[in-house]
Amino acid sequence: MKRISLLLLTFFCCLTPLLYADDENHELDSLLQQFRLEEVTVSALSREHSVMPVQRLEGSRLEALSTQSVADAVRYFSGVQLKDYGGVGGVKTLDIRSMGTNHLGVFYDGIEIGNAQNGAVDLGKFSMDNIEEIALYNGQKSEIFQPAKDYGSAGTLYIKTRRPKFAEGKTYNVQVTMKAGSFGLANPSVLYEQRLSNDIHLSVSGEYLYAHGRYRFRYRRVLPDHTVAWDTTAVRQNGDVHAWRAEVGLFGYMPNGKWHIKGYCYASEKGIPGAIVNNVWTNAQRQWDRNAFIQGNFTQSVVRGYDLQVNMKYSNDFMHYLNPDTTQLYIDNTFTQQEVYLSLANRLGIVGQKSSFLLIHPDIEWNAALSVDYQFNTLAADLANFVEPSRHTVLLAAATDFRWKYLRAQASVLGTFVNDHIHYTNPQTPKAYNARNQWTPAVFVSYQPLLHEELYLHAFYKHIFRMPTFNDLYYTDVGNISLEPEYTTQYDGGIQYQKQWAQGVVRAVSAKADGYFNQIHNKIVAIPKGNSQYRWQMMNLGYVEIRGVDINSALTLRLPYDIFISPSISYTYQRAQDFTDPAEITYGGQIAYIPWHSGSVAAGISWHDLSFNYSFIYVGERYHNSANIPQNHEQPWYTHDLSAAYELDLNQTSLKKDHKHLPRLHFGMELNNLFNQQYEVILNYPMPGINGKGIVKVMF
Repeated sequence: MKRISLLLLTFFCCLTPLLYADDENHELDSLLQQFRLEEVTVSALSREHSVMPVQRLEGSRLEALSTQSVADAVRYFSGVQLKDYGGVGGVKTLDIRSMGTNHLGVFYDGIEIGNAQNGAVDLGKFSMDNIEEIALYNGQKSEIFQPAKDYGSAGTLYIKTRRPKFAEGKTYNVQVTMKAGSFGLANPSVLYEQRLSNDIHLSVSGEYLYAHGRYRFRYRRVLPDHTVAWDTTAVRQNGDVHAWRAEVGLFGYMPNGKWHIKGYCYASEKGIPGAIVNNVWTNAQRQWDRNAFIQGNFTQSVVRGYDLQVNMKYSNDFMHYLNPDTTQLYIDNTFTQQEVYLSLANRLGIVGQKSSFLLIHPDIEWNAALSVDYQFNTLAADLANFVEPSRHTVLLAAATDFRWKYLRAQASVLGTFVNDHIHYTNPQTPKAYNARNQWTPAVFVSYQPLLHEELYLHAFYKHIFRMPTFNDLYYTDVGNISLEPEYTTQYDGGIQYQKQWAQGVVRAVSAKADGYFNQIHNKIVAIPKGNSQYRWQMMNLGYVEIRGVDINSALTLRLPYDIFISPSISYTYQRAQDFTDPAEITYGGQIAYIPWHSGSVAAGISWHDLSFNYSFIYVGERYHNSANIPQNHEQPWYTHDLSAAYELDLNQTSLKKDHKHLPRLHFGMELNNLFNQQYEVILNYPMPGINGKGIVKVMF
């Protein structure tokens, strides 16, 4: 069965022109929506394109997929590996092109979400209820007018929340949503938007999430000689979650500029089901989280050719972890992180003969940018002998963007200056980590060889540097003060093509293929220690090479009677090998949890206000350890998901033609893991079988 699935996946990759290719697909989506939505402003398509293609999910396309959190949505991107520990409240982290979770920067409304403690961002905490767009960039965002932190990761995930938009004559929007489903899921939410004036808008949203988290699973182990070690059915326990989220945003517009301020608070209490080992089927660990921040952005075109951007953020994160099991190790610890972040970005632009002080060819556009960021992090804990570290980080980025006819190139250099302090000392950590200064360059090129065809060739090189986290260095009895930083070098080359038509059955087609080679020196890998998701054992693999291919394609068809069909596909091949020590059994082995083959297929069909969607996720065979021996082998897994939605506008059905204030209703249903596949993303963490969800949304 797995071979058939893999052959079908590869076949569709070759024949079906994907997914969320780049900025022009973003414009294309907006154009196609004019056939289905009334409130659409139609404008001409620009020939503008980004240097590197972006994978993007937004609008109705994002809403149609079976997603409870941001983590569920990013599964449809190529080149990513999602580590999912199961259940509604389970930890979910993302790895891009096998370079590790810490090499992915996650940005929320343009400002990075930090975690100086362990560097990982749990994407399961971010609900889809207020998300407008998710975009994934390899290398970095194709925009030089950005904070220095945007240059500091091997890849970036941008989460964009909804910005208030009002129909003509309206001063407010209200959206009330209720989701309910398997595992006791109850998820009400509300969104309120108010036009305070023509230039100032307010947005308030909140939600509550509850699930008991119990689900049946089949636990089966087959030995290397193909004999069955055990085969049993049980119920997953201690997976309950109670979570609250509240957001308040203020958005302002002014001549040649805009600003926004956002306050965010997330709090949760959840059980940690733990790994099923040593015939232990339930655990008692619990975790309490509170994440709060306030952030702001100000962007202004000061004079012609000069733009200014200011970002600010303060965050305060609290975590309480309890393991009451005295047969193991009793743990009852709290951690508090604080972060202060300031950023100033400047851009100078010259466009051909428009410049009054520099003579340039009229087809040439040149931009230069300089950004400087300052970040201060602290970590306090009630651990015995904890040193309570703090870190000062200064980032300085200089970048340039050059365009001439069908050639576009970007180059940047990032300076990272890090200085740690500790408030206490202990025998393990008599001093703070040595200060580190590093310069890292990047170059991106895109070329359009044919005048009237949307065909692009692109390539990039990037060298990046990341510091060990506080846990890596200072965690009591685990941290290693001698740990070296991690260096990554990326090489990428690819091709993309897209075309759209105003008439006919085929309305749009896009395809993209990338080949890449990554080198990682002093690679740091975090692996769960024992049966706990909370404590980690840090390992340094020394040197890793990653070779891979990403393929994406998409097709949009318009059939008679206004029926739209939108199939898309993504496929990834990766060979990620540990070349640390030729004398070790791990030498040349595929690193833990990286499959050779993975991908997804999604297809949507819509007719007026009715839509159906199907999706298929496939993850091929892999090993849970770099020692690629039969005992460590993991079988492939795949899931099939179905969803349906119907939207009813009561204003159009009302007999009172002058009544324009009736609500719009949205009804949705999801059926996930349709064939009840029993699988594990992480060893000994069984995932849910078949499950469903219903959605009712009322919009005023």
